[in-house]
Amino acid sequence: MADQKPNLNAAYALKTPDDNRRLYADWAASYDDSFASNMDYQLPKMVGLIFCEAFKGLGPVLDVGAGTGLLAQNIPIRGMLEIDALDVSPDMLAVADQKGLYRTTIVADLTQPLNIADETYGVILSSGTFTHGHVGPDALDELMRIAKTKAIFVLAINAEHFEARGFTAKFAQLEPDIEGLQHHDVNIYGADADAAHKDDLSSIAVFRKR
Repeated sequence: MADQKPNLNAAYALKTPDDNRRLYADWAASYDDSFASNMDYQLPKMVGLIFCEAFKGLGPVLDVGAGTGLLAQNIPIRGMLEIDALDVSPDMLAVADQKGLYRTTIVADLTQPLNIADETYGVILSSGTFTHGHVGPDALDELMRIAKTKAIFVLAINAEHFEARGFTAKFAQLEPDIEGLQHHDVNIYGADADAAHKDDLSSIAVFRKR
């Protein structure tokens, strides 16, 4: 990927893990202000609220594609939880780590096997990872592997990405291994977002591992 100014269009153009690492190395320090605040980024808050409604006390929690920790910041009950952060960008995780939100941070690529034991986590959350870019539905296989029986998943998936990358077929394939699947369609950004993206939607998938 050619060098690009860090912005949403550059993020949507990501193709490989190396593309991701390069972009977010330049963006990490200013991400919360130059993107999340300026774009009125609401998705982490929505994932956090939906998780709280579904939470049944099983942990620990893995925040997948945690970035700078915006999702963990928006979990009202985070003080009750042990939360780990996973992201391909060490620079974004360094910012998250400074906020004191996580038990530990894990640098890992979701397109590869994860160095995490089977049935480690009781909750798998994600906001902003399953979007335009290199992470597709096959990453769900590894997340299922590291989830405990009855683990809850709350995964935000960009609506356009959902259709284009085959998530419908993937959830059909996973049907014998999951239960209670629901989809909540929400706006990714609030009223202050720029006109080009103010109507962008995410489908938040909520389910449990059998």
